[in-house]
Amino acid sequence: MKIAIIGTGLTGLSAAYNLSKSGHNVTLFDGASNIGGLASGFKEHNWDWYLERFYHHWFASDQYVLDLAKELNCEEKIIFNRPSTMMYYHDQFYPLDSPLTALKFPGLGWGLNKLRFGLTTAYLKSTKNWRNLENVSAANWMKTWAGLEVYQTMWEPLLKAKFGKHFNSIPMSWLWARIHSRTTQLGTFQGGFQMFLNLLANRVKQQGATIKMNEKIKNITVSPNSQLTLFTNVSKTTFDKCIATCSPKQLLQIAPPFSTNYSNRLHNQKSLGAIVAVLSLKHPLTKHYWFNLPSTANFPFLALVEHTNFVSKSHFNNEHIIYCGEYLETDHINFTISDEELLNKYLPALNRFNKNFRKQWINKSWVFRTPYAQPIPSMQSSHNTIDLQTPIENLFLASMSQIYPWDRGTNFAIELGQKAASIILE
Repeated sequence: MKIAIIGTGLTGLSAAYNLSKSGHNVTLFDGASNIGGLASGFKEHNWDWYLERFYHHWFASDQYVLDLAKELNCEEKIIFNRPSTMMYYHDQFYPLDSPLTALKFPGLGWGLNKLRFGLTTAYLKSTKNWRNLENVSAANWMKTWAGLEVYQTMWEPLLKAKFGKHFNSIPMSWLWARIHSRTTQLGTFQGGFQMFLNLLANRVKQQGATIKMNEKIKNITVSPNSQLTLFTNVSKTTFDKCIATCSPKQLLQIAPPFSTNYSNRLHNQKSLGAIVAVLSLKHPLTKHYWFNLPSTANFPFLALVEHTNFVSKSHFNNEHIIYCGEYLETDHINFTISDEELLNKYLPALNRFNKNFRKQWINKSWVFRTPYAQPIPSMQSSHNTIDLQTPIENLFLASMSQIYPWDRGTNFAIELGQKAASIILE
């Protein structure tokens, strides 16, 4: 079969890997100049490693990543570490990345609150029955079982910072997935995620697939014999099948007309965009890797990540790399203001992490924005998740809105790509 794949992120590449390995004629299209989608990286001339545009790490439980790396004979290049995670509480940062640090965290008080926090976390780690949790909001479940104080200190700030006005309607199944599957050990790839993507893309090409960069899909038409013709900014090609790894709303813009009902379902798949400012500094900002920042603390971003407290600064010419990131509605002003204006919003907050920080510490800065970064799940999402097969024969959609109950991430992107390929191979 002649198969088109729209997008060269890990969903598209893993689908292409399985399909080309089975002998099919696969062509990938991407409007960007570099492969990788949201996991892609960039490299300054004096850096040894690539740096992800949007911060990424793996968990020790990311089995699809580990299995694919083994197939590519590069599993020894996955590096696991246990960097520190900090939680903001009453104008101070406290470690919160293990049962012991949770016991010491002052935001949980003493006695019953700590016990309820520990018991609910242990239950969510052990249970696999997430379907019973999708009928109740994370807010109500945590208030009931962990208690109001624990909810207000630990979980409400996370939900508000992550989902904004939607925080009260996020199903408990989403929070279960985060707690159940994640580990304190975090992983990256030697050379950066881009090196892993390059290895996968090279294997895909060795298996006979073609990758066309800087070719944005403008339109898809369907012929009477159900073949699909893809029109890009430079070409027109007909295929037997097509997998689109874009957002549901992007598919609406390029696909043949769907029924009103299906179009509405795609349109109603809610999501948030992401904005990340990356800074190269002359000095370390902190000694820690990850800072969770509650919305009530009035930081201008959701998380601060000091990447070079996870991987060595020696890979980046001894520069100290930090990310400041947030999820926002795409009509937020931060998507339209200039990079300089955004940095002027962000930079004053860095003194709250290190009072000695000065703007003169900055070697260089970058700002990255994407309109589709975080799906917003709703109660009983399993009944509303879009099937990979669209109503148009031979056209498939594989987006991160379809990995529910799991949260978006490269591990589940790989699983989704493999799932899309297996449907075609049936």
